Amino acid sequence: MTDEIPDAPSDTVILNVTPEGVAMVTLNRPEVHNAFNIELVQRLSEIFDDLEDQDGIRIVLIDGAGPSFSAGGDLKEMQRADGQSESEMRGDFADFATMLLRLRGLPQPTVALVHGSAIAGGLGLVAACDIAIATADAAFALSEVRLGIIPAMIAPYVVEAMGPRAARRYMLTGERFGAEEALRLGLVTSVVADRNALAAESERIVSLLLQGGPEALAAAKELLDLVTYMPIDEDLNEETVGMTAERRVSAEGKEGSIAFFEKRKPGWAG
Repeated sequence: MTDEIPDAPSDTVILNVTPEGVAMVTLNRPEVHNAFNIELVQRLSEIFDDLEDQDGIRIVLIDGAGPSFSAGGDLKEMQRADGQSESEMRGDFADFATMLLRLRGLPQPTVALVHGSAIAGGLGLVAACDIAIATADAAFALSEVRLGIIPAMIAPYVVEAMGPRAARRYMLTGERFGAEEALRLGLVTSVVADRNALAAESERIVSLLLQGGPEALAAAKELLDLVTYMPIDEDLNEETVGMTAERRVSAEGKEGSIAFFEKRKPGWAG
């Protein structure tokens, strides 16, 4: 059972939060396969900004209403924008880039629950999450070049998730690929049979994440960014030693150690 957050300024995104602190963010434009328009992007950005500062939020799940996760950019909105200048377009593009950056920077673990199509910007949303689960019939594509444009704003997240070689192929060909290929490339972390299995796997992942200390999970995300982009040398050693010591003497670190030796669950695990 979840409690819907009241007084949402827009129903293009539905936000529900469980008593355990699991936030479900649902893209809610099913009639257009959850294509991104200005309103949807701005609402997502606002939600991610709010969730970042909420101590009670422990996990963020993202899914899409209707038949698809997200088909990417709203083509009708793109058509209306054809008369805009480059400088005018920069504002709208900046909103989308900011939204992805806020998602990527959330201290809570983020999980994409993918079914149907995840195309262009929709694929970028998946790539910006920590974990991604897809149904076996999910389809992915970086189709921008077929419209004469490029996936510039999502490229950093796509390259991080898929690696530069695979990103090079699929950005250049624009071809569709399936869930098993997405799994092989690392874009998604697991594939399940259908949407019922997606819900079950989501619950399993959530139960695993709830066993981790909230502060430790946030620190682990910082650690991953640090070790991914720094050379392995004495400076990195110093950083990781400091981070380890900081966590070990924290209240959460002490509770985890005491709980282990007392053979009980730590306080955060319920």
